[in-house]
Amino acid sequence: MSDDRFELYDLKVEVVAPPDARVFCGAKVGDFFELRGEMLHLPPGQGFSIYSLAALLPLLPAKQRQTHPNDWMSTDAEVACPDPNCPTRFRITRTGKRSFAHAEVTAVPLDEKKT
Repeated sequence: MSDDRFELYDLKVEVVAPPDARVFCGAKVGDFFELRGEMLHLPPGQGFSIYSLAALLPLLPAKQRQTHPNDWMSTDAEVACPDPNCPTRFRITRTGKRSFAHAEVTAVPLDEKKT
């Protein structure tokens, strides 16, 4: 069988806002979470709005993967808060790479003809 390894970026998602901005989504500037593989990690005692998280979730798997340098997913790093009255943004930063084996993350075998 061929090598079944693949890599994903670890991500840090941090709340950013203009100075003296009035924040409505419950976040504080500097709040963050990390995504390591499929696991989301919050610092002890810190929360994160489910509405903000819902806006971010569809983008995170794409940001974890290697993309073409000209792809907007490679260059754009900030996502607006889903509350149209809230001035915060969520900065997504790739912080490192992690290696996984296909056989360790799924029960579906690789099709030798496709690899």
